[in-house]
Amino acid sequence: MITNLLRAERIKLFSTRAPWWCLAIALAAPLGFTALFFALAGPEIPATVGNTQLASGNGRTVLLVLAVLATASEFNWGTMRLTFQAVPSRVPALVAKVAVVGVLGAVLGLLVGFGSWGLASLVQPDADLALHSAAAWRSVLGQSVVFLFTAVAGVGVALLLRSVAFALTVVLVWTQVLEGVLVFVPGIGKHIYQWMPFHAADQFVGAGGFTGGAFQLPAAPLGPWGYLGYFAAIAVALFVAGVLVTARRDA
Repeated sequence: MITNLLRAERIKLFSTRAPWWCLAIALAAPLGFTALFFALAGPEIPATVGNTQLASGNGRTVLLVLAVLATASEFNWGTMRLTFQAVPSRVPALVAKVAVVGVLGAVLGLLVGFGSWGLASLVQPDADLALHSAAAWRSVLGQSVVFLFTAVAGVGVALLLRSVAFALTVVLVWTQVLEGVLVFVPGIGKHIYQWMPFHAADQFVGAGGFTGGAFQLPAAPLGPWGYLGYFAAIAVALFVAGVLVTARRDA
């Protein structure tokens, strides 16, 4: 049964062009930005393995869009109702969906992580970008785990909200507006920002960006693996909440 559910979710996911476009953009955007960034970066910006992943957030945002479209659109088009007629318990079908989208996200994360690092190495061949430490491997290989949990969070938000437009608004405003401007709020902004989920993801892979001067962040409350656990807990909590809500509501 599980195999059939996974196959069905894979077929549904790739039955339209939207996922293919999302995957292409999610890969091209961070790779293109990374190549441009390292081509134009001056000596004041260090060429480190962590900095090769600065644009990975662009790919995560597009992955969130893909996860929302793959999930919420089924409520809009009525295919989720047909799925629940075939699987009345609902939970296995939702687990199969998040497994397919999550695996896709993990593969995308590998491509973004190693692709960004490889492009930066080509653009700046004299820079020391060798993966000779655990932190360096975490920056590149860790993108797979971060993208996996990003996909889980996107499915969870879509299950909770069900509306494609509403869910897309939430994830885009959160990633592109809220987390971006919160650090500039005087007083408590920097402290709240330390607990933002996608900032936590960046802290795990070491792609925290260049925040300095008046906007210097306080000491991080968690280490890299602690931040990964925190990010994963939020993603899983969103998905579990979405499953619980979906199991009690009409499709």
